[in-house]
Amino acid sequence: MLQAQISIFRSTKYASASSGDRVEVVERARGGFSVVLVDGQGSGRAAKITSNLVTTKAIQLLAEGARDGAVARAVHDFLYTAKNGKVSATLTLLSVDLETNTLLVARNGHTPVYLLTSLGLTVLDEIVNPIGVHRSMKPAITEIPLEPGMRVLTFTDGVLDAGKRSGRQITQEEIVEIFLNSDSGAKELYSLAMERDQGRPTDDTTILGLAIIPLADEASSIHEMHLSFPVKGG
Repeated sequence: MLQAQISIFRSTKYASASSGDRVEVVERARGGFSVVLVDGQGSGRAAKITSNLVTTKAIQLLAEGARDGAVARAVHDFLYTAKNGKVSATLTLLSVDLETNTLLVARNGHTPVYLLTSLGLTVLDEIVNPIGVHRSMKPAITEIPLEPGMRVLTFTDGVLDAGKRSGRQITQEEIVEIFLNSDSGAKELYSLAMERDQGRPTDDTTILGLAIIPLADEASSIHEMHLSFPVKGG
């Protein structure tokens, strides 16, 4: 028996009240789950509205049983129509499909996805058009069998922008080193991005890690979710 563990770390652009990044987890109609990661064009309230539109549509379709590639195309058409082809968003769908026992990655954008399997490290970094602005669009789809020890790491472009002001942007080599030498890499990469931006992110930043680990049979029926986030209060 295998267990999927998800790690998500987020921050908004410094001094901005709204984030253009949104990440949601939805149960798949035929078993498993999908993580939807969206980065709306720009920042602030307008970007938040864009990412909310895209994410809400995507999770609805996934919950109804639509396939990942069809979901990406449908939300593209939706955004293209709603915003007259003038507003873009990057979209990453990361799915654990229990019907096929596979991991699916659907990408539209320039941010990479890092995969670690028994065959080694694979970096999905083909630049794919974002959704919303090009009339003809198709996602880059990768599907691989689930296996114990598999890990995945991806993020929005706040990571790529971190450190730009000081000329200390995070390199591909640094990301790979973190990924290969930590449980998921999400927390460690987030800490590095915040350090490079001196605690003042230049862009909305979201980092997503996924690990597939062996699980004892007696705990196989337990579904757990732990959520931690700051709130204002007295």
